[in-house]
Amino acid sequence: MSEKGLTTISLKKINRSKVYQYIYKAKASAKLKIVQDLQMGLSTVSQNLNLLEEEGLIERNDYFESTGGRKAHAIRIVPDFKISIGIGILKKMFHITIVDLYGNALCMDTIPLPYENTDAYYEQVASEIKNFISNQQYDADKILGISIATQGITSPDHSTVTYGTIMGNTGMNVADFSSRLPWPCHLEHDSKSAASLELWNHPELDSAVVFLLNRNLGGAVIANHQIHQGSSMHSGTIEHMCINPDGPLCYCGNRGCLETYCSANSLEQAAGLPIKEFFPLLREGASPQVMQIWEDYLNHLAFAMKNLNLIIDAPIIISGYLAPYFTEEDIAKLAERINSSTPFTVDPTQILVGTHGQYTPAIGAALYYIEQFIQSV
Repeated sequence: MSEKGLTTISLKKINRSKVYQYIYKAKASAKLKIVQDLQMGLSTVSQNLNLLEEEGLIERNDYFESTGGRKAHAIRIVPDFKISIGIGILKKMFHITIVDLYGNALCMDTIPLPYENTDAYYEQVASEIKNFISNQQYDADKILGISIATQGITSPDHSTVTYGTIMGNTGMNVADFSSRLPWPCHLEHDSKSAASLELWNHPELDSAVVFLLNRNLGGAVIANHQIHQGSSMHSGTIEHMCINPDGPLCYCGNRGCLETYCSANSLEQAAGLPIKEFFPLLREGASPQVMQIWEDYLNHLAFAMKNLNLIIDAPIIISGYLAPYFTEEDIAKLAERINSSTPFTVDPTQILVGTHGQYTPAIGAALYYIEQFIQSV
């Protein structure tokens, strides 16, 4: 093929991508607005819109309000043209979700299944994933891939869990899943997946520290608009910050880790109550003991936030299972405690709260394939 031919093909691909990306970011746009903002010819934009519509990538199903002339078509991408499956594996269960091209969770479920490093376990997980997709009536060719968030630090190539003390899943391999499923698979540390979702929801953030308040505590660092992995993939493991050398024994073998004070498991253990019973009792204000347990919890959380904010001057994001239980009053208390013993104060508006609860890692994991697809169009 001639150099001119290659140049023409490349230009067509570039224009197609520009038009799609513009519509994706705008959420809805009119043809003349695209022409104006992209400074493309009307015929070029029209050709690309027709091509994208023929491929099923965009739709023109309604109109903008008239401004005096003929109503303009509202052009949008088709959000479920492709979908991604996110899995969040825990000790006793796994979460599953389907996410569209805008990162919206279309459906979610929790499958009770204790983790075992056996063929039978992986076979059952694969079977449950296939059943879930089938029940939601999505065609197999719509699925970009299966992204698995697990409690465990992964290798740099995301093929293997290199540290999985909580679940006993050290050595878990992405092939355990991909060999049983007809789609590409990706493996990620659940804390990093949670951070991916928080960054997706807060694209204006350049940097942040994420506290994943799940059954077991986790964390992540966002720097330069990316999840910081570190040379050994353990950046952001705030759960193993020692806040009391004589404190409770952590699963890592050391004492006084933040995990032993601020995980959902540690809160339940201190209260002797399930989380779903603890918070209604707390908000009623009828139990001084429950109220004191929560005050102690906030004190420990604020202590860690204060120290991390000295190292990383950035917003703090509360994410995961416990996040939906936090109130504005709780955030104000955290800010007050942080600011009582630091030379650099934190504004309460710099403490953000995630909204997806226990499904955060699964949804965040699914974004891996969504981001790849959007960039590829």
